[in-house]
Amino acid sequence: MVKDLPLSEITLRKYERPYDSSRRELIRKVCLSLGLLQPGDSRDIIVDMLLVLEDSRIEKKWLSSFEIRDFVQAKRKEHSLEEKGLAESNIRRQLKRLRDAMLVDKQSNSYRLSEFATLGEIFEAKIEKFLIPQTVERIKEYLGKLG
Repeated sequence: MVKDLPLSEITLRKYERPYDSSRRELIRKVCLSLGLLQPGDSRDIIVDMLLVLEDSRIEKKWLSSFEIRDFVQAKRKEHSLEEKGLAESNIRRQLKRLRDAMLVDKQSNSYRLSEFATLGEIFEAKIEKFLIPQTVERIKEYLGKLG
């Protein structure tokens, strides 16, 4: 029996222009746009994780999952948000999702935004120029076989 397991997967959504959005709201829209967060999802710990990783990118600092959890907890308190989802297992699961999306690198149990690049640079290099063209090409292969 053959299982239909994708080699890679991407979700893209288009939202309204950002206008005067807060930094957290901008990252939230990036997460929604890239399928890392579902519309209406209240469990948005991944937003704060990306905020923390963006802050560490500016300082060119690698963070352990424990440090990420602690910084995320502080950010959520700062924004008066629920602190659900801060279990170490969930933090590691979300980091794996960010790694699978090619946004985050891991080295010796420490994490950073890929090559300390901006999210815009990462999107352009790894998703727009790499993942999307390969995905489109494979879809065309399947369509070509149909005739």
